[in-house]
Amino acid sequence: MMMQSPHAPCLSTVCPTINTVPKTHQWHTLSLHILKGPTPPAPTPWFFVLPFFPINFHRHRSQSCQRTSDPYVKFKLEGKQFYKSKVVYKNLNPQWNESFSHPLRDREHVYDKNRTSDDFMGSLEHFYDDPKSKEDYMGVITIDVCLMFRDPTVKRGPRWPQRKNKSPRTDMQKNQLKNQLWSGVFGITLVEGQDLPQYGQGDIYVRFRLGDQKYKSKNLCIQANPQWREQFDFNQFEDNQEPLQVEVFSKRGRKCEESWGMFEIDLSRLPENQRQLYTHVLDPGKGRLVFLVTLTPCWGVSISDISAAPLEQPDERDTIMEKFSLKNSHKCVKEVGYLQVKVIKATDLPATDLNGKSNPFCVIELGKSRLQTQTIYKTLNPEWNKVFTFPIKDIHDVIELTVLDENGDRAPNFLGKVAIPLLAVQNGQQVCRFLKKEDLGSLTKGSITLVPEIIYNKVRAGIQTFKPKETKYVEENLKFSKKVLAQNIYRVRKISTAVLYTLQYIKSCFQWESTQRSLIAFLIFLVTVWHWELFMLPLFLLLLIGWNYFQLTTGRVTSNQDLVSDESGKKGLMEKIHMVQEIVLTVQTILDEIASMGERIKNIFNWSVPFLSCLACLVLFVATAVLYHIPLRYVVLIWGVNKFTKKLRNPHTIDNNEILDFLKRVPSDVQKVRVQFYIQIGREFPEDICIICSNRIPKC
Repeated sequence: MMMQSPHAPCLSTVCPTINTVPKTHQWHTLSLHILKGPTPPAPTPWFFVLPFFPINFHRHRSQSCQRTSDPYVKFKLEGKQFYKSKVVYKNLNPQWNESFSHPLRDREHVYDKNRTSDDFMGSLEHFYDDPKSKEDYMGVITIDVCLMFRDPTVKRGPRWPQRKNKSPRTDMQKNQLKNQLWSGVFGITLVEGQDLPQYGQGDIYVRFRLGDQKYKSKNLCIQANPQWREQFDFNQFEDNQEPLQVEVFSKRGRKCEESWGMFEIDLSRLPENQRQLYTHVLDPGKGRLVFLVTLTPCWGVSISDISAAPLEQPDERDTIMEKFSLKNSHKCVKEVGYLQVKVIKATDLPATDLNGKSNPFCVIELGKSRLQTQTIYKTLNPEWNKVFTFPIKDIHDVIELTVLDENGDRAPNFLGKVAIPLLAVQNGQQVCRFLKKEDLGSLTKGSITLVPEIIYNKVRAGIQTFKPKETKYVEENLKFSKKVLAQNIYRVRKISTAVLYTLQYIKSCFQWESTQRSLIAFLIFLVTVWHWELFMLPLFLLLLIGWNYFQLTTGRVTSNQDLVSDESGKKGLMEKIHMVQEIVLTVQTILDEIASMGERIKNIFNWSVPFLSCLACLVLFVATAVLYHIPLRYVVLIWGVNKFTKKLRNPHTIDNNEILDFLKRVPSDVQKVRVQFYIQIGREFPEDICIICSNRIPKC
C-alpha cells in the first residue's frame, strides 16, 4: 500500500500486518498469502473477496510550502496496482471513507467448505516512517479489512452453459431478494448548526450516509446558526448494522471543500416511534450540529412469486381496502396507499455479451424505495414472474423500472428504462411498454410487460400534496448540455409568447380592433370593478380551469399539445454553431433586460439622477394624496374608462405605458459607467471632466 500526493513524490510505502485475526489463521502481509492450519488431503480451489473499508489518515506530512498536501492512497498486490483512492485536496487529516473489494484465488492452501461466513480480519493502524524524511513522525493510516469466502460453484450455472438449468433458484438469490426488504424508516430532521465559525465567504452543507443511502442538505451561507429545517427518510434493513455517518462541509468556490467534522450515530438501539434529539460537537472551534431521528415501523414491502400476489388473496385485499377506505382517512395520514407491481417479462433486449446474450435483471423504484428481481442468465427474453409491493407516500410519485445487465464485479450495463406515474396506472391491466434510454428521451431496443395496481386514500393523497415533496438521495453533479439549454430556452420562449399573446389580446380590446369584442370587454370591466370583492379572484381561476376542462372534453384541445419533443435527426457542424450562438445571444439579451430593469429601479432610490428621483417623489406624493381621499375602486374605474375611450376620443393616438416610459429614462449601472452621472446638489458638472469617458481634460 502506497500513499502519495499528486504534486509530490511518494510519501510512504507500507506492507501492513494484520494481527487481530482468529488464532486458527496465520496472516503475514497484505500481499495476501492466506494460510490456515494443516492442509487437507484433497485440495479444492477457492475464491476469496477481500473488502477494504473506510480509510482515515492523521497528521500527514506536508510536501508544499503552505504546509498542506493533496494525499491519495494506492493499493498494490504483487507489484500491480488494483485500487486508487480519490484525492483529498489541501488536507493533512484526510478521511476517504471509501469501500472496495479485490478478488483472490488461493491455489496452494484450502479453507474448510463449511466456512462460508465472513471473517473480520481487524482494523489496521500503521505509523508511517520514511528514512529520507527530516521529520520523525509521518502520521498514521487506519484501514478496516474483512475477508469474505465465496464458493465458485455458486455461479457456475450462469457462467458455464453446459448445465441444463440456466436460471437456478439458488439460496444466494433467495437471500439477495430477502435482504432488499426494509423493516422500518428512519425519519431524520436536520434542524440547525450552533456556534459555527463565520469567517470568510462560502456555503455550508451536511452529508448523511447510512450504508448505500446518502443525502446532501441544501447549501446555506456560512453563518453562526444556520437553519436547515429539512426532513428526509432512510430505510432500515435488518442485515445492515452500519452506523449513521454525518459530516459537515464548507465550500468555497467549485472545488475548495473543507470538512468541519464527522461523527457516527449507532441507530441499532433506537426505540420505535420516539423522537431522539442529537447535538454533536464538530471539530474544535467548528461548533455543533443539531438533528432529530425517529424510527417508524414500515408496512407493505414484499417480494413474492406471481402465484402468491397479495392483492390476489381475498383476505389480504379486504384488509388493504379497509386500511385505505375514506372512513379511516384520519388514521396514519402519511400512509397514502399501496402499490403492487407484477413484473412478468422483457422481450428483445439488446445483447451485451460476446455470445449475443445478456444477464438481465429489473430494478423497480418508487420515490426513494428500491427493489429488484433475480438475474436471468444467458437470455434476451427473461421471464421474472415476480410481484413487488410498496407503500405509497406521495400519489404524485413515478414508478421507474430499469432493466440492467449483470456484469460480474463491475457495474451493471444499462439496457432500458420505463417510467409510469402512479396517477396514470390502470388497475389490473397488463401493459407492455417500450424501453427508453436513460434520460427517457428516445426509445431503445426491447420492451417490458408488467401489471401495476394501486389502492390509495384520496383524502390522505390530497393532504400530502400540500406538504414538502420528498427529495431523492445525493445525485451526481449536472453537466452542461447545449441540447438541454436549447430546450429550456425554447420552453421559456413558449411561455413568454403565450404571455405576450394575452397582452396583445387585451391591447386589441383597448384599440377597438373589433367593436363587439371591445364593447363586451368594456362592460365586463365596468361590472367587475364596481362589484369587485376579494372572493372573485379564486372564482375567476376556478372558472378558467373549468373552461379548459370543457375544452378538453369536447376535443377542441389536448393536454399533450404543448409537450416538448426532441428534435430528430443529426445536425451539421455549422447548424450546431449557429444554434449555440443564437442560444447565447438570447440568454445574454434576457439577462441584460432583467438586470437593467432591477438597476433602474434601484437608481431611482439612490438619487443617481436627481431630476428623476425628484419627479418620482412628486408622483408618489400625488398618488398618496389621491388614494387617501379616493377609494381604489374609483381610481381603477377612472383608469379603465380612460384606457378604453382613448382610441375613441383620438383615433390617431399612440398607446403607451407611462411607468415603463419613465423607467427607460433612468440609467442602468452599465450606462452610469459609460456616461458618468454625478449627484449634483447645488453644483454643476465639473468643467475639467469629460462627460463621455469621465477622464480629466488636460489644460492647454
